[in-house]
Amino acid sequence: MSGSALSTEPPILYSKAEFIETDTGNKVSRRATIAGPQNIILGGKTIISSGSIIRGDLRRTGPGHAVVISLGRYCLVGEGCILRPPYKTYRGNFNYYPMKIGDHVHIGANTVVEAANIGNHVEIGKNCVIGKFTFIKDCVKIADNTVIPPNTVIPALSYYAGSPGAFVEDLPESTQENVEAYTKGYYARFQPA
Repeated sequence: MSGSALSTEPPILYSKAEFIETDTGNKVSRRATIAGPQNIILGGKTIISSGSIIRGDLRRTGPGHAVVISLGRYCLVGEGCILRPPYKTYRGNFNYYPMKIGDHVHIGANTVVEAANIGNHVEIGKNCVIGKFTFIKDCVKIADNTVIPPNTVIPALSYYAGSPGAFVEDLPESTQENVEAYTKGYYARFQPA
């Protein structure tokens, strides 16, 4: 693995008082808003930055315990991001639908996500809008300031940019290893000051 190149980078220091660390290594900022935490699953070694809002309270009406938002392992949620489940009115009933985010997903600062599904090894830039019910497959990169319209399906190994977001080029097969090395390296460098 090419992780050795990352170890030369300086640590990313944070205030230990500001972050809560869970048993599974998730690091959640006390300045983040986690609404409805019982409906949110964090896979482990995930970082939720300050100012982020995760809306687990927006869930389907009715009985039962519902997972609204699940994030995999090594997810990096940037400052000021908003993750909220997609919703629609179907046959006169307004409902929210679950959002599933895979492993090794980096979401840049101030991005709003209402996707239905984000695969593994995905990089989403800063200041993006990911529309409702978007499906992002594995190994995708979305440029900063991109707006992905609702119901878009983004194929694996593709690079999207623009407003509205459009296909730019295919990504190399090495995307999976590169993103995994990046998220693991970032997590390893994210240390209390």
